[in-house]
Amino acid sequence: MKRFHIILVASALALVGATLPIAVMLHISWTLAVRAEQARLELFAKRVIVRAETAFAGASEALRTIARTPYEPCTEEHIAAMRRLAVNNRSIDEVGYFRDGILKCTSWGQTAERIAHSSGDYVTPDGIEVTARMRPLVSGGDARMALHYGDYNVLIDPVRLVDVIVDPGIKIAVGNDRGVLIGALNDPDPGVLRNLLANPRTGMDDHNVFAAARAQGWVAVAAQSRDSLLKPLRRERMLLLPVGAFIAAFVVGIIIWLSRKRLSPLGELTIAVRNREFIVHYQPIIELKTGICVGAEALVRWRRPDGSLVQPDLFVPLAEESGLIMPITDQIMDAVIRDLKVLLVADRSLHIAINLCADDIRTGRILSFIQTVLEPTGIRPQQIWLEATERGFICIDPARETIVQARKLGHSVAIDDFGTGYSSLQYLQGLPLDALKIDKSFIDTIGRNTATSSVTSHIIDMAKTLNLFIVAEGVETREQLDYLLDHGVHFAQGWFFAKPLPAKEFIAFYHHRQESHGSGPDVIRHAAA
Repeated sequence: MKRFHIILVASALALVGATLPIAVMLHISWTLAVRAEQARLELFAKRVIVRAETAFAGASEALRTIARTPYEPCTEEHIAAMRRLAVNNRSIDEVGYFRDGILKCTSWGQTAERIAHSSGDYVTPDGIEVTARMRPLVSGGDARMALHYGDYNVLIDPVRLVDVIVDPGIKIAVGNDRGVLIGALNDPDPGVLRNLLANPRTGMDDHNVFAAARAQGWVAVAAQSRDSLLKPLRRERMLLLPVGAFIAAFVVGIIIWLSRKRLSPLGELTIAVRNREFIVHYQPIIELKTGICVGAEALVRWRRPDGSLVQPDLFVPLAEESGLIMPITDQIMDAVIRDLKVLLVADRSLHIAINLCADDIRTGRILSFIQTVLEPTGIRPQQIWLEATERGFICIDPARETIVQARKLGHSVAIDDFGTGYSSLQYLQGLPLDALKIDKSFIDTIGRNTATSSVTSHIIDMAKTLNLFIVAEGVETREQLDYLLDHGVHFAQGWFFAKPLPAKEFIAFYHHRQESHGSGPDVIRHAAA
């Protein structure tokens, strides 16, 4: 009995272990497939609304156009004008003219019968009376949608409002927000249609998967038979059944992880910008001659709601590619003012370096923003240095204009990560820069016998020749510091002095450095002054 019990328990656990991961994965696959199908149907519904709005707008414009005609009503010229309008406007089939509520003529010609204007189903906010279904008594044919404005009406084939390309089997309907059906495609079920137009929603019932969209008084519904969804799912399930428990569990884990992702990486970054999730850490800049802290480079960090930090190299490239880097730069500037306003006002020799993207250098739009946010703070423009990499100077003429304007406002401008881009000498000679920042990759070669070891000294000599301040990035060893001192480099930053610090730690570092190395130097002036 004991042996049988052990075998029974082991078999049960083996069965659960073999089937549960696959069952969970299939359930999640079903849920995700349904949601994806609903999203696809919602996209079709939105396209239908766009098409309906376009057709309705075209018909409305036709009404207003014919209402301005200078011809005597129902003359040959007048009827010809209505006919031309009907022929040339894809949204309408027929134009009619009414006098005292009686149809006198149409784009087909004079009207022999007495046809009175009947009240419409509803009136749009701009005064157009709409009849959802009206059978043309003059031209005959199927029911049309009628629009009436002033003394004129136009007839629209309802199919024009749903004339979009959809996959076979997808049924489309469009109506107004009062539940009045206006047009349909592929013969949707009338019962389902009335229900969804009266109560627009996205979901699934025993027979259909459906989605709805609403916009500016329109309601569109897209539905598809549930059977059409089951067939591909069955085929996929048959492919998944042979998959082992380990791989099934792995796949389920990936699907769960993916399903919990709120948005794509770009979507998450967009939300982070909207929620102002960016903070600033400050990399101290040290004057090598005195050892005091004369400023800091503002380095952006993305702090998620759970408190975790995302490093810049994981999101800055995407921000630059998408254009989100500009609002992020604005938030950096706001953070600098919030964090260091008191310190910057107290010590006018202190400066903060802000990194600018290529678009800000090209357009110069950041300058007016900085000017606006600094104005009420008491912080001087001279205390905000602007840095850009060589990529920001590819469009040299607009870059020069931005730099000139920045320096007129009082900012110093530095070329960052110098030597890692293209045409470096061209930039230095053609742009009125104040400072040059030597990239860490060159600082790392100091004391090493490498092919690029001599480049650092050439960069320093070049900067001195052009009368630029020199800032060395990424200083980590005493040997590097001594080399930079011996070669007359003005400033340095790097882990030898301090890592990038939160605002409070940077303020404490600054005060400690001032107390340890005496009072600060005079305010740093433009190299060109």
